[in-house]
Amino acid sequence: MELLDGKKIATAIKLEIASEVAQMRASGMRAPNLVAILVGNDGASETYVNSKEKNCKEVGFDSSVIRYDAKITEDFLLAKIKEINQDDSIDGLIVQLPLPAHISVAKVVETIDHKKDVDGFHPINIGRMNKNLPCFISATPNGIMMLLDRYKIATAGKHCVVIGRSQIVGSPMSILMSLNAEPGNCTVTLCHSKTPDIKKYTLDADIVIVAIGKKNFLTADMVKNGAVIIDVGMNRENSNETKSGYKLFGDVDFEQVKTKAAYISPVPGGVGLMTIVSLLKNTLSAAKKEYYQ
Repeated sequence: MELLDGKKIATAIKLEIASEVAQMRASGMRAPNLVAILVGNDGASETYVNSKEKNCKEVGFDSSVIRYDAKITEDFLLAKIKEINQDDSIDGLIVQLPLPAHISVAKVVETIDHKKDVDGFHPINIGRMNKNLPCFISATPNGIMMLLDRYKIATAGKHCVVIGRSQIVGSPMSILMSLNAEPGNCTVTLCHSKTPDIKKYTLDADIVIVAIGKKNFLTADMVKNGAVIIDVGMNRENSNETKSGYKLFGDVDFEQVKTKAAYISPVPGGVGLMTIVSLLKNTLSAAKKEYYQ
């Protein structure tokens, strides 16, 4: 069994990004600039946004977080997004989810300029991803693709089972793994909460990507020997054992499944770190106008 070490790969990629940003500054260009909007005081969102800000600083980006009370109106938020769309000094914009119930996520996502949509949620970016065209790809799926690529895991012709159909992870993941690309070229089965007997599919899978949001959902009896296991789960439980007061658990029963897997990603230390690196790479691409002029 080999660990898919997200920390190691993320550190290497951040060094590459930092080097490129230093060259940009040296040549007189400004550094990439990422703005995050956080509405309300969701603890997990606050932690994630703080991590993004810290990582931006590490690679030399400019970044800022705009914080609003949960009671702001939808119109106010949309107006702020439109203002940022017009600001040429800002390359990337993310609006942290979840949002309060009175604000439409769909309206927010569609209001963000697709050229600054470094989260890869805008319909234009999703459509271009489906057609295998250059675009911003959702950070978590793109992070997983980078992990597979850096570990040189063969995917062509393999059976990949994706568990979970969210628009943020499962759905785009299934599309990326099926595209005529490397990594990619898999035969993909997309399972979800309404799929009967998921075990029937996972036992036949060469690659299993689990993003269903249930602690230890994938157990050892559900995977075949030599499978590649990617755990996207991020399940928080209160704990007296940690300084933060909580522990993270994946969607995979790691201790049991690792005895059968050829490769497996841990939680924490796996996909989560790759997600932030993917966001940094998207922001760098936005600053360089690699996909859109």
